[in-house]
Amino acid sequence: MAIQVHFLLWFLLVLVNAVASIDVLTPSYRISSLNSSSFPAGFVFGAGSSAYQYEGAANEGGRGPSIWDTFTHKYPGKIADGSNGDVAIDSYHRYKEDVGIAKEIGLDAYRFSISWSRVLPRGKLSGGVNKEGIKYYNNLINELLAKGLVPFITLFHWDLPQALEDEYGGFLSPQIVSDYRDYVELCFKKFGDRVKHWITLNEPHSYSSGGYATGTLAPGRCSSWQELNCTGGDSAIEPYLVTHFQLLAHSAAVKLYKEKYQESQKGEIGIALVVTWMIPYSNATHNRNAATRVLDFTFGWFMDPLTTGDYPHTMRSLVGNRLPKFTKEQSKMLKGSFDFIGLNYYTTNYAAYAPNSNSAHLSYTTDSRTNLTGIDEANNATLPLKDALNDTARINYHYRHLSYIRQAIEEGANVTGYFAWSLLDNFEWFAGYTVRFGIGYVDYNDGLKRYLKFSAKWFKSFLRK
Repeated sequence: MAIQVHFLLWFLLVLVNAVASIDVLTPSYRISSLNSSSFPAGFVFGAGSSAYQYEGAANEGGRGPSIWDTFTHKYPGKIADGSNGDVAIDSYHRYKEDVGIAKEIGLDAYRFSISWSRVLPRGKLSGGVNKEGIKYYNNLINELLAKGLVPFITLFHWDLPQALEDEYGGFLSPQIVSDYRDYVELCFKKFGDRVKHWITLNEPHSYSSGGYATGTLAPGRCSSWQELNCTGGDSAIEPYLVTHFQLLAHSAAVKLYKEKYQESQKGEIGIALVVTWMIPYSNATHNRNAATRVLDFTFGWFMDPLTTGDYPHTMRSLVGNRLPKFTKEQSKMLKGSFDFIGLNYYTTNYAAYAPNSNSAHLSYTTDSRTNLTGIDEANNATLPLKDALNDTARINYHYRHLSYIRQAIEEGANVTGYFAWSLLDNFEWFAGYTVRFGIGYVDYNDGLKRYLKFSAKWFKSFLRK
């Protein structure tokens, strides 16, 4: 069966492409030579956010705790500045203002995630539906539509209800599949009359590796040889289990939507995967093979099951029995279980063969010495506001990437949208508030006031019809 794929690109942590054939440090963009009209009719321009990074109101409106609440409070040392998302940027109370900013810029769409524990505080339908949580998301959706913005909803952006983590280990257990299916059905029922674009999971690879291999993300599990303050776990097994059950949860959600809701609600459903591209350190065969293995263990780990119904052969041969197996019915459900694929892009690395492989070190390594960063600003509280708003490097980044996306479309790539991360500065997971990724500036020292950075004003010009 031939599978037609269309891609929505989300640049979720905008780091500069290290191997692009351009000088990313020399701003040479010409605003007049590229604008929204340069793209096909219907191409979507948006910006993204996520619940834990934006909403705050952690103990308001009937919300239950998530694993990120536990992680940031119990292990503050794992966050660069010891902070948390209790308040974040207070989008729970300021959503109208934030939607207004997106409208002012001229965006077509806004991507946000639903906090599972805000609508189901105990994680399950049997634990009760939180009407205040449902009301909040209804209000947000209605505000977006009233301002002419299309809502794109991410159903799971890493903030698992703590109740499910406590009960059976969350995504370490097959029980998560039915609870996730119940949760997403609640969302389809409550919001699907107005929401036509659903993303089941955001970066499941990051959730598996960061949460269960390195311990840098909630729930912070990793083997003791990796980090002294691991919260327990087995990094040789758990990431594979978590990925397996994420994929099964995804396919269950897609099956449910297509069988019960898609025809009447006339929407689409997909998944957002992270892509960190790899190129061989040299043209030697062993380095080219190493680059392929890296891609198999990152992008292919998820994309292969979605297109072929099984994990990459490379993973099967190297991981062995630690890699779970799909039943025939599960493979059938997974194959083609998407209407679109979102690609979250970070950077490109070189890959080189590592001859001494063992359980602690993968059979490839990366050399990121040439990586260029300048797109995320350090949160310098002493910087005058006028200087903090000057982010011309981000303008250069977006201009050049949009130029290459247009070129890719002209060459036949089916790219249908571009979402910048992020609309506003926010809580950046293990980096806390030490970095800024927004095209909008949030003043953490003055009541969380919002300002447009130069990049937001550039997008406003770029998007002007």
